[in-house]
Amino acid sequence: MKRLLLPALLAATLAHAAGPNAAEGPLDALPYTPSLDVTAMDRSVDPCDDLYRYACGAWTKTNPIPADQSRWSVYAKMANENQRYLWGVLNKLGQPGAERTAAQAKLGDYFAACMDESAVQAAGLKGLQPTLDRIAALKDKKALPALLAELQLAAGNDRLFFGFSAGQDFADATRQIAFASAGGLGLPDRDYYLKRDDKTLKIRTAYEAHVARIFELLGDTPEAAKAGARSVLATETVLAKASLSKVDKRDPYKTFHVVDARGLKALMPGFDWASYQAALGTAPWHARYNVTEPTFFKALGARLNTMSLADLKTYLRWQLASSLSPALDNGFVQANFDFYGQTLHGTPQLKPRWKRCVQLVDVQLGEALGQEFIARNFTPDLKAAAVQMTDEIEVAMGRSIDSLAWMSAETKARAHAKLKAIVNKVGYPERWRDYSAFAVQPGDFLGNVMRGNAFEAKRRLAKIGQPLDRGEWGMTPQTVNAYYDAQMNDINFPAGVLQAPLYDAALDEAPNYGNTGGTIGHELTHGFDDEGRQFDAQGNLKNWWTKKDGKEFEKRAACVADQYATYTVVDDIKINSKLTLGEDLADLGGLVLAWEAWKVHMTGKTLENRDGLTPEQRFFVGFAQWDCADARPEALRVQAKVDPHSPARWRINGVVVNMPEFEKAFACKPGAKLVKPAGQHCKVW
Repeated sequence: MKRLLLPALLAATLAHAAGPNAAEGPLDALPYTPSLDVTAMDRSVDPCDDLYRYACGAWTKTNPIPADQSRWSVYAKMANENQRYLWGVLNKLGQPGAERTAAQAKLGDYFAACMDESAVQAAGLKGLQPTLDRIAALKDKKALPALLAELQLAAGNDRLFFGFSAGQDFADATRQIAFASAGGLGLPDRDYYLKRDDKTLKIRTAYEAHVARIFELLGDTPEAAKAGARSVLATETVLAKASLSKVDKRDPYKTFHVVDARGLKALMPGFDWASYQAALGTAPWHARYNVTEPTFFKALGARLNTMSLADLKTYLRWQLASSLSPALDNGFVQANFDFYGQTLHGTPQLKPRWKRCVQLVDVQLGEALGQEFIARNFTPDLKAAAVQMTDEIEVAMGRSIDSLAWMSAETKARAHAKLKAIVNKVGYPERWRDYSAFAVQPGDFLGNVMRGNAFEAKRRLAKIGQPLDRGEWGMTPQTVNAYYDAQMNDINFPAGVLQAPLYDAALDEAPNYGNTGGTIGHELTHGFDDEGRQFDAQGNLKNWWTKKDGKEFEKRAACVADQYATYTVVDDIKINSKLTLGEDLADLGGLVLAWEAWKVHMTGKTLENRDGLTPEQRFFVGFAQWDCADARPEALRVQAKVDPHSPARWRINGVVVNMPEFEKAFACKPGAKLVKPAGQHCKVW
């Protein structure tokens, strides 16, 4: 259960890949931008009314959203520059005759096969046809479980009805058990199938047309393709109705339902789970399963019983082809982009092919690529500075716990135990992942993608019943992001997020603590937000709060939820503050901790004004500039439905409005938009 600093929508996705972009080329080194960029500011704006525009007003004017993006930000721009740098690295590794280690050869061969667009075009559906033929050959539903396992391994996601993998047991985080999770949808959220407002209906109609287009690319007649699309939408609507909402999925108690083999079979009595697991390569039966959404699996079982064999094959063909469309010829890539990129997110233009290929290497050989990034861009001094800042912010959290008048001594002791148990992971893993079992074949792009999907799925499945590896990372070192894992009880800061303009060793400490310090505090606070607080020091789902303290926490969290519920995302759509509460609490708690740590760090040191800003103002401007951003209206509408993060403006203004330190730093007067009356500030930690 990971909590990210940034929305998954900002992460590179395969759906938006391909197309020319001559303006960008590979980089030999990462470019430098200061962590406090005065050229990004709009000083005509009163920071007491809108700190976000004051700090970022000029940034959005000089950094328009690129045509191949649905949204743009400091983080996205950094990620793009990282990709251009890694493009240069992979180009060299993919050259014929280059001197390479075995790992470097795997990286280079994978990238070169991906970049050979003419070969991909010439191959067409040849590489996928054997799998499509196996779907066509399905004669009986009894053979579905084994076939479904094969398709899920090839597709590498939960689009084919459901997901099945390993996860930490919520009741005992040292155990890794089998997880069966709801899936099966081609749209981002169940609401797209259930709501009937004009915008949702328009997207659903476009989605049905997109499904039909994929069937035509597979060789169906237009009439058969339209019928197939109607069949797919009918099945997915049934699954959507049985799925939990995004808000409900944030409640771990609603996604923790342990059954044994008999209980699993009872949920879907017509499905041969033993054959399915055998085809996945796992033990036929495990002693313990977490079924995240039992109602979903009951509905799925009923749907499978009533579906005709033809409808079942239609659904399987669609989900397989859709999942692998970015790795097929340009017809599939274009169709995939036209709906998921343009219609859904408003992105005008396909990404260039090199981005797609760098992204795929990052997804499927990420830690091998990470070693190349670390060797060139992450020094021991940089790691030491990040570790020191993390330690200081954890000390600040300890002081915060001690100072809470509303929390009992009993709960404080357990909070300290959890804080002490948190593991800080900075830069890169201590032990690199072994990719030797992943067979990369030169010139076989689709085959490499499918083998990469299967390699990762089997790597995860092999964890079931095995001791927990607490050293494992959930992000690659080059990723521009960070996360907290409630069950591992660790905070993770990849090297990619510890570069300028986020962490800048060339500048003073104030913007660094406001920016990177706020990030560290954000991830730390996730361990104590409305969701993370439900897990104890060992990562077990366990209530370690007294009843009174739990109610006091909820009262303070409600202050934040009520505040953010008044903010507009786009059009007349307000923030779903029940969905964003964890991230909103982390944003606020993180900056409060960073401020306290910075003040202690600077004790006895000389504080100097720079660029017409006091050190305190530089702290807050540095904080605000971590999320200078813009997004297309279509992307904001999707964000409002599925993203647990508030829009950029509110992640800044919504935080500082609760900090008297901000009011003092800018000498704000009563009545200013970011000034609350005394006693009305929201504060939890």
